[in-house]
Amino acid sequence: MTEPEPITPPITPQITPPITPLGYLQRFGPLALVVILVITAFASGVTRHLSIHELRERHAQLEALVKAHPLTCLAAYLALYTTIVALSLPAALVMTLTGGLLFGPWLGGFAAAASCTLGASILFVICRNAAGDWLKQRAGPTAAAIEAGVRRDAFSYILILRLVPVMPFWLANLALGLIDIPMSTFVLASFLGIAPVSLVYAGLGSSLNTLFAEHVRPDLHIIARPAVLLPLLGLALLSLTPILARRFRPKPQA
Repeated sequence: MTEPEPITPPITPQITPPITPLGYLQRFGPLALVVILVITAFASGVTRHLSIHELRERHAQLEALVKAHPLTCLAAYLALYTTIVALSLPAALVMTLTGGLLFGPWLGGFAAAASCTLGASILFVICRNAAGDWLKQRAGPTAAAIEAGVRRDAFSYILILRLVPVMPFWLANLALGLIDIPMSTFVLASFLGIAPVSLVYAGLGSSLNTLFAEHVRPDLHIIARPAVLLPLLGLALLSLTPILARRFRPKPQA
């Protein structure tokens, strides 16, 4: 006699609870604050003062201030640079040059890299909280497959984007924030990719006193010189190794 098949209980769909006003504030409040601060910065003209010309006019005052209060000035520099990157203001290059001018190529370079990484991480978290889950729920199979591939080799992709900026820095931060990447991976890969470029421009910044005195315009395209560009490209190709190895690895035969 055949036993009756067990009755499978009906599957109850999971209902996502509605977001409360406080939940909306926690989710979108930081992003709204960033937008307001960006608009304020451009409307007030603050961004016009973040320039090479302004640095040339005020470098003597800044150097005297750093000489009198080195630790306070370093902390202020870190905070200002972090804020500029978190708001995606177009002044990262000037800030890195300023770090080299005021604190030397090594301390200035690593301070710039740390600030840049922290600012990018803040924007990364804000974008993830605001839109990451929403996009994940609405992503189709193709988008989900792309996200899975990027997530699997996230460290290598982030390192490449930092070493060879094929897209604007702020846009890379926004895009990466929409992918479920571990925070530790984002921070470490970003710092390792940002540091070499920061050290190059901080080294240029450390020589600005001489250039300003001789009325010589600094070569902001130093990154395109073969002696600088080729090692960076080499590091980028090296970071591609895990991706290429996984793609061309022989598939096990059944």
